[in-house]
Amino acid sequence: MAQIFDEKGNVAPVTLIEAGPCYVVKIKKAGDEDNYNAIQIGFSETKKITKPVQGHLKKSGVDKKLRILREFRDLKNQGFAELKAGDEINVSSFKAGDSVAVSGISKGKGWAGVIKRWHFNRKPTSHGAKHETRAQGSVGSRFPQRVVKGRKMSGRLGADRVTVKNLKVAAVDKKNNILAVKGAVPGRRGTLLEIRG
Repeated sequence: MAQIFDEKGNVAPVTLIEAGPCYVVKIKKAGDEDNYNAIQIGFSETKKITKPVQGHLKKSGVDKKLRILREFRDLKNQGFAELKAGDEINVSSFKAGDSVAVSGISKGKGWAGVIKRWHFNRKPTSHGAKHETRAQGSVGSRFPQRVVKGRKMSGRLGADRVTVKNLKVAAVDKKNNILAVKGAVPGRRGTLLEIRG
């Protein structure tokens, strides 16, 4: 994260995202060999890729070694209908002031108790509750004599797909393919993000 200043001198916290360039690898259509509508795009050039991926990229007309391949369905509603294999997608499709939704895998926090995971209150520290202040308490009931599905208990926290909606694009750097988005986005530094306009 970083911060930028607007025309009035107010500071705004922003997240800097390397957004491209992405390349259209394949257009999938209903009736073809894949039998569904989707677009496959590639991102992040690397030095080494496997031979099957190399052949797949060569067949599509992309002469770059791309490390990450992802698919997006429902072409008509996302403005992908006019694209063809080999086209480049970069930050020029965004402008300052646009509202975007950013999806990614949130930070994994390991095994967490109910206070950290579900924001339970702790118990009083008096009357013999020496080692029970952060425990969750009773989880069962007389009927149905089992723990009901969906009960809030301790468990693994984080590492889930999270979408943050209505983030504003603060600035676009077309030269370096960097997008400055106001606010925080899911995940740690280096997380792969999906940005929808």
